[in-house]
Amino acid sequence: MCSGSFAKCLGITLIPLLIVCVLCNILLFFPGGKSVESDHITTEVWYFGGILGSGVLMIFPALVFLGLKNNDCCGCCGNESCGQRFAMLTSILFAAVGVLGAGYSVIVSAVAINHGPLCLVNTTVAHWEYPFSDGDYLSNEDIWSLCLEPVGVVSWHLSLFSVLLVMGLIQAALCAVQVVNSLLGALCGGCGCCGGE
Repeated sequence: MCSGSFAKCLGITLIPLLIVCVLCNILLFFPGGKSVESDHITTEVWYFGGILGSGVLMIFPALVFLGLKNNDCCGCCGNESCGQRFAMLTSILFAAVGVLGAGYSVIVSAVAINHGPLCLVNTTVAHWEYPFSDGDYLSNEDIWSLCLEPVGVVSWHLSLFSVLLVMGLIQAALCAVQVVNSLLGALCGGCGCCGGE
């Protein structure tokens, strides 16, 4: 398969992934599916891992990858394939941006999963806090009942941050694959230029 066509496939795949990540991050602002005061939202949600990292920063590589197949590479110093090779090498920079954005989202999600959600706890006096530490709630579903409000916040928090974590890993892998694809395309040339496939 041509390196440009393969890059286009990667770009097409990144678009729905980044949309899912942005939606997950937006949903995290409504813990348990309910509207709460801004100071009752888990801190890691405000780091915008899904919106900024796996969303906005992923738009650039996705668009560049999509455009590589139709890159106009004719007439570069009299060498038809040199323009396409330069475009493939340039896409490595955008792939690196994608890896950084996805990596940011993965780190924020992993920290959030380990930290647990912010919720209303009634020990002696009802107050908002992080009742879990070091991921101890992941293997013990019985202690999820410590969170009184919002109802279902633990599963909401865990599900959405897990989706962000997995999507970020997939995005990073796709961008890493494009780095290899770009190097092969730059070294070996594309499948033809100036109207060729």
